[in-house]
Amino acid sequence: MDDESLIENLVESSIIYQGKLFNLRKNTVKLPNGKITDRDTLEHPGAVAIIPVIDDQIVLIRQFRQATGQILFEIPAGTLKNGEEPKNCATRELKEETGYLADSLTLLFHCYLAPGYSTEILYVFLATDLKQVGCETDPEEFIDVLIVKREKALRMIYSNEIKNAKTICGILTLQQLSPIQS
Repeated sequence: MDDESLIENLVESSIIYQGKLFNLRKNTVKLPNGKITDRDTLEHPGAVAIIPVIDDQIVLIRQFRQATGQILFEIPAGTLKNGEEPKNCATRELKEETGYLADSLTLLFHCYLAPGYSTEILYVFLATDLKQVGCETDPEEFIDVLIVKREKALRMIYSNEIKNAKTICGILTLQQLSPIQS
């Protein structure tokens, strides 16, 4: 199958909701078979996630997430500001949420989180050579910082204590790149 037989062509587009963090857009598209249909798209500026590592430990946060109604274990993360470079955002978010700065910040991968309906792309960084400088948490965020051994973080994934996709992907990528030595 060639690319042209998969591409949907935009017919009309309008923003139906404009929010603080994202917009909701209604796109009318023409499918490859000629049929006209609507696609709702969540427009998001993108985000970063950081895997902060200290020796054989990972810095995690616990935070209540309104959308799930639960307190979740997560790696630190945050939304890109307009025009902000992902690495700068990662530095800012790591300090805000954990109180650490990293001498080494390496992009591991980037991915779309939900391409069926969202433009959000997530940049995942590994942060090493950490120095504690003190948290500067956003006034609307209430975060508990904890440090766990990498083995425990893996067990938390497999026991479903860690339910956050970015955290699962980040920790499993770290394990693939640098397996825990027994």
